Amino acid sequence: MKEKFEKFITDLQNSICQAIEKIDDKEKFKEDVWQREGGGGGVTRVISNGAIIEKGGVNCSAVFGEVTPALAAQLKTNGSSFFATGISLVIHPISPMVPTVHANFRYFELYDQNKNKIDCWFGGGSDLTPYYLFEEDAIHFHQTFKNACDQFDKSFYPKFKLQCDDYFNNTHRGNECRGVGGIFYDYLRPNENWSEEFLFAFSQACGNAFANAYLPIVEKRKNLSFTDEQVKWQELRRGRYVEFNLIHDRGTIFGLKSNGRTESILMSLPPRVRFEYDDKPVAGSKEEELIKVLRNPRAWI
Repeated sequence: MKEKFEKFITDLQNSICQAIEKIDDKEKFKEDVWQREGGGGGVTRVISNGAIIEKGGVNCSAVFGEVTPALAAQLKTNGSSFFATGISLVIHPISPMVPTVHANFRYFELYDQNKNKIDCWFGGGSDLTPYYLFEEDAIHFHQTFKNACDQFDKSFYPKFKLQCDDYFNNTHRGNECRGVGGIFYDYLRPNENWSEEFLFAFSQACGNAFANAYLPIVEKRKNLSFTDEQVKWQELRRGRYVEFNLIHDRGTIFGLKSNGRTESILMSLPPRVRFEYDDKPVAGSKEEELIKVLRNPRAWI
C-alpha cells in the first residue's frame, strides 16, 4: 500500500500541476526535490506571480522515522516508528473573486519495535475559501465531492461534510469557519466493512475529483473586475487563513513535530495578508454576507 499510495499522489501531483499551468497560461511550477533528515523526502512544486495564480504549491512527500515523544503525544500512540505519505496543495489566486482552495490526501503506517505494522489509516479532503460568496460555486464544489463519495458509501459525504465544517473552524474567532467547506476525513482504518483497497480507491476518487471541483470555478470567475477595497478584504480574510494554519491545522503541527521541511510546511501561507484591529464588515454588504455563512455553515446540497 505504501508504494501504491506514493504512485497515486505522484501521478495526481503531475496532473494537477499541468491543469493549473494550463489555466494560468503564464507561469510554470518550479520544482524542489528535498530530503528529510531522519528519513524520506519529497517534491515541492510552487507557482507564483502568474496571470491568475498569485501563489500556489502542490507538495508530495514520503517520510519515515522514529516516533518522538512529541509525535506520540499528538498521535496518541505508543508505536515505535512511522511512515507517512501524502499530497498537499493550496492555491491562492490574485483576484478576490476567485476562491482559495486546499486539498490533502495521505496515508499513514505505524510500527512496533520489531518493525511489524500495528496500525494504518487514510485521511484527506478538500475545502473552498471564497472571499466573495457565489452560491453556485459552493454547490458545484460540494456536489463534485459528493459524487465521488457516493460511489463508495452514501453516508460518507454528509459525515465528511460536517467534519470539514467542524475542522476548518477558527474556534478562537467565535466558531468562524475558514470557508464554505467541502469534505474532511481522518483516521479511516480498515475494518470488517472497509478493506485497505476500498479506502485506497476512495482516496483516489476524491483526489481525482479535485480538478473538476475547483477549476471550473476559476474559469467562471477569473475575468471578473474587482476594486482595491475588495483586495483589502481578501487580505483580511487571508489573515484568518494564516491563523487557522498556524494555530489549528494538524498537518502543520505534524510536519513541525516530525522534523518536517519548514519551507514545504509553510508553503500554504498566502503572500499578502492584512491584520487590522477589530475589523468588521459593513452591515448589509457582500462582505457581511460571507461572514454570516462562515458562522452558520449551510447544507449546500
